[in-house]
Amino acid sequence: MSIHPVILSGGSGTRLWPLSRAALPKQLLPLASERSMLQDTVLRLADVPETAAPLMVCNVEHRFMIAEQMRQIGIHPSAIVLEPVGRNTAPAIAVAALRLAREDADALMLVLPADHLIGDVTAFHAAIARAAEAAAHGYLVTFGIVAATPETGYGYIRKGGVLAEAAGVHAVAGFVEKPDLATAQQYVASGDYFWNSGMFLFRASDFLKEIEALRPDILGASRAALEAAQPDLDFVRLDPAAFEACPSESVDYAVMEHTRRAAVVPADIGWNDIGAWSALWEVADKDGAGNAVRGDVMLENAANNFVRAETRMVAMLGVSDLVVVETADVVLVANKDQVQDVKKLVDRLKAAKRCEHLVHKQVYRPWGWYEGIDAGDRFQVKRIMVKPGEKLSLQMHHHRAEHWIVVSGTASVTCGDDVMLLAENQSTYIPLGTTHRLENPGKVDLHMIEVQSGTYLGEDDIVRFEDVYKRD
Repeated sequence: MSIHPVILSGGSGTRLWPLSRAALPKQLLPLASERSMLQDTVLRLADVPETAAPLMVCNVEHRFMIAEQMRQIGIHPSAIVLEPVGRNTAPAIAVAALRLAREDADALMLVLPADHLIGDVTAFHAAIARAAEAAAHGYLVTFGIVAATPETGYGYIRKGGVLAEAAGVHAVAGFVEKPDLATAQQYVASGDYFWNSGMFLFRASDFLKEIEALRPDILGASRAALEAAQPDLDFVRLDPAAFEACPSESVDYAVMEHTRRAAVVPADIGWNDIGAWSALWEVADKDGAGNAVRGDVMLENAANNFVRAETRMVAMLGVSDLVVVETADVVLVANKDQVQDVKKLVDRLKAAKRCEHLVHKQVYRPWGWYEGIDAGDRFQVKRIMVKPGEKLSLQMHHHRAEHWIVVSGTASVTCGDDVMLLAENQSTYIPLGTTHRLENPGKVDLHMIEVQSGTYLGEDDIVRFEDVYKRD
């Protein structure tokens, strides 16, 4: 019986700001390896027997990055389902179950968040095999992480008796909310409690039966959103009105805490949900003084720090127990024991209507990326990279003119009725109000400098006439 991975990639990862932002959340970043967490999540299933192509559920704004990251590792998803808004895990899993059930009602679904770290992949595969045996007997199985320390940031699962149908798998005796420290210490000492990982394995038909009995409103809205879904290039775009009407509920609250078919497989797999910068320090390689560093970092008389430098050198002298994260536009400095409160900074940025929680200076697009270099009164300068064979939309601007200078590669430029080829060190001018398009007809990346000038330079001053990526 094939196992169908369902990868949930809808989180925003605000506690890992300033590296994780709304337009580029933590699951799409290389945090624990040279690959993104999403790529690692998919690749660690490579040796699981009888595994089908993954089904991805993601935010509509991340669709091109997810497709590109899958292309980079040679994975062809069975579908990339686009959520118009976030509605937590129960609707996302319901949509995935409904889609899989179209082909095979008894398909085994392995539901995995895209942003978890698993250190012992062999033990994870063994846990999947045990969970699959229980799921084949009609159980809704969750993975309970063997609790090494009394964590207060996780929910817990209390185990019941061992299932007769599946060796090493227990019935679930109860789910417990995040406890205080004293209670967590009791849980760990008893050996009867596991951390709640948010990973599941069950048959599509069994999950649909349970959610229909327990939360028919969620199932109904999810079914309506899928039935009215529209194909969009290689994506499945859920109907916005139907999905927005769906209640926002976690699968734990909606189903797992109420079903009588819940089971838990103990999993001692080196798991971490990377919920804060301190979690990355815990799992990272460290020097003799306990410092975990990445990038251009110089330390002197410093201990137990986490330092990540993205664009320039970071030097630290005589400090300890700090988290320092440097990006092109933001530097975060925090005590390591207070990084759970990074979300408060993000909330303040939102309230102030700033953009640093939304995008980096380098902004990814399906055709490549652009990066702000300088800006002032009535002007803005950007670097632009266009991938081979890709093109921007045919567009015009009401409030700005643009000067384009080719740094490397070849540009095909449409400007009004004219089409021209520009090579390295050549340039052109796009007058205000003129229909234009930029395309890379070559076999190497096109790099350009764009100088915008005008009364308004916002990204919303774009009127698109034609777009191969079907953006509004």
